[in-house]
Amino acid sequence: MDVIEVTPLALENIRALRTEYGETDTGLRFGLTGGGCSGYKYLLEFQEGPKPEDRVFEFEGVSVFVAEEHFEKLKNTTIGWKDSLMTSGFDIDNPQAKRPCGCGESFDL
Repeated sequence: MDVIEVTPLALENIRALRTEYGETDTGLRFGLTGGGCSGYKYLLEFQEGPKPEDRVFEFEGVSVFVAEEHFEKLKNTTIGWKDSLMTSGFDIDNPQAKRPCGCGESFDL
């Protein structure tokens, strides 16, 4: 089955970010945008609700909205969270992504 997954640590941080930004009644838009040195960048932002053409995934009170037009490029992706000395933030594991750029901010398919 083609799905989007979210790790427990990512869910914890999504909830914390929603509270921090006063977005407690929102879901997470997960998609793609053009840009970066390799062609695509991930889009992660809070949104009040899904659009009619979205696929919606539910995770313990967190909704994730994915536009149908992006789903083939994002299916079976896991949204994780990383904490390190250098950075903290979302860590996306997308089996469709090929040739990530050197800065780690964009990728090609």
